[in-house]
Amino acid sequence: MIRALIIDDEQHAREELEHLVKETGAFEILGSCANAIDALRRIRVEKPELLFLDIEMPALNGFELLTMIEDELMPHVVFVTAYNEHALKAFEEKTLDYLLKPVSFERLLKTVHKVRETIRRGEAPKHQVELLRHVPCQFANRLKLITFADVEYVFSDLSGIHIVTSEGQFYTELTLKVLEERTPLLRCQRQYLVNPDKIDEIKLLENGSGKIKTKLGNLLPVSRRYLRQLKVRLKL
Repeated sequence: MIRALIIDDEQHAREELEHLVKETGAFEILGSCANAIDALRRIRVEKPELLFLDIEMPALNGFELLTMIEDELMPHVVFVTAYNEHALKAFEEKTLDYLLKPVSFERLLKTVHKVRETIRRGEAPKHQVELLRHVPCQFANRLKLITFADVEYVFSDLSGIHIVTSEGQFYTELTLKVLEERTPLLRCQRQYLVNPDKIDEIKLLENGSGKIKTKLGNLLPVSRRYLRQLKVRLKL
């Protein structure tokens, strides 16, 4: 059976789709999520082979969720949406399949065939992952979307990944690897990324490492390995 996760902000839509998907007998439903952040957590834990993914969701849409998933965890995707068929033509080359709401059982069976054949052939997910537009951060019961122009640096510790801005420090579900690969942020040490536009100066140390002073006056470590890469990226 194909291990699948359902993501849709509407409870009725999730329940209705789960019922239809179970009727096909082709899927093991790992669960359902109402938003992108919950989905990201479930994907890391459950490692689904397929997402039934709504496109339009509050705060973060389906496309933005895909930009937050590590390459090695990226599942196949079937979009489930109320977009009309003509609008979806633009997405056809970026996804395995799409289903229009309300989903019919007959159309779902065609998706089942396509998914089975794709997995049988061992094909990798074909949707193209875009660059992140902003970093979703959580605090209290709110989700804050931080633009990269406002990020000074990012660091990891035992409690997770933290974004530092002039407004303070915020927790994010995104990994350092995703932030490094899909944003302008640069790695300066194993646990640190820095916004190159926020660097005030780099102090070179005798052991071949360094220290970055940011425009807000924060000091960040620079390892010997990443100091060389920083010089190249910053054309120093």
